[in-house]
Amino acid sequence: MAKTIAICGHVMPDGDSLGSELAMGIALRKMGKEVLLFSPDPVPESYSFLPAVSEVKHQHEDNNKKFDIFISVDCSVPDRLGSFTELMQQSEQVVIIDHHAGSTVFGDLYLNDPEAAAAGEIIFDILKVLPVDIDSYIAQCLYVAIVTDTGSFRYDNTGPETHLKVAELLRVGIPAARINKQLFEEKPLVSLKILEEALGTLMLSECGRIAWMCVSRETLKKLDALDEHVDGIINYPRMIKGVELALFYREVDHDTFKISFRSKYNLDVNKLAALFGGGGHSRAAGCIIEGDFESVHKKVLKAAMQSLEDAKK
Repeated sequence: MAKTIAICGHVMPDGDSLGSELAMGIALRKMGKEVLLFSPDPVPESYSFLPAVSEVKHQHEDNNKKFDIFISVDCSVPDRLGSFTELMQQSEQVVIIDHHAGSTVFGDLYLNDPEAAAAGEIIFDILKVLPVDIDSYIAQCLYVAIVTDTGSFRYDNTGPETHLKVAELLRVGIPAARINKQLFEEKPLVSLKILEEALGTLMLSECGRIAWMCVSRETLKKLDALDEHVDGIINYPRMIKGVELALFYREVDHDTFKISFRSKYNLDVNKLAALFGGGGHSRAAGCIIEGDFESVHKKVLKAAMQSLEDAKK
């Protein structure tokens, strides 16, 4: 019987990754398991209110410790576990819990439901069959997982089952209004300064269906910004009436760009991102491309225009 369990989310942790990991961790501890929580990157400040989040470590201090089970949460490929891929490989068994379409099958037990709005929905279903009650702490974590990955229930992935699960979480008695304020209505000043810089780069294609913005390394360095401070900026060009596809270019290194794709109605950006070695969901995806901005943007825009034409057909 498994006693020691490691749980890890993906690089640049988001609400679904963290909320799902924490919910599972708290539940397994209630069942008497020894659980360690990991993240390849530090936890963003915006999620610092989550229960047990202070226990999430982004470094493994005891390299000799082996785990009975390693649980990967919200990771479509093992590379997204960062340095913890080695810890995964050293564990006795590996469980994958994910909801990305076209994910790589790795591990001993693979639980993937692309129809789930968030990994948190899958965790919810798992906990319903385990001998543990969903208490307020677990419910808060699952709520954050689901509300963030559904864009506050605005995205196409939000279905009837999503609302039913959230209703059950609300019945537990979580401070949903406060959670939403902390997630969506409180930003550090640096985030708004980055938005100001990014809006100055806003451009539209001639057809008006694609909009994009970018932010340079120099800007991020000047503002002493972290990865988390650019979160949500991609939604601004997407808001423009008539725009179907929004692009956001963030320079992560010299001549290396992380590109976020967001579509509104018909375009499957997971397929678009896959052309450049990336992936994600049908309405939200990303990739990393090397090259100078002009050449990178030219390639991406050409592929995006073709994808829009294909979507029409």
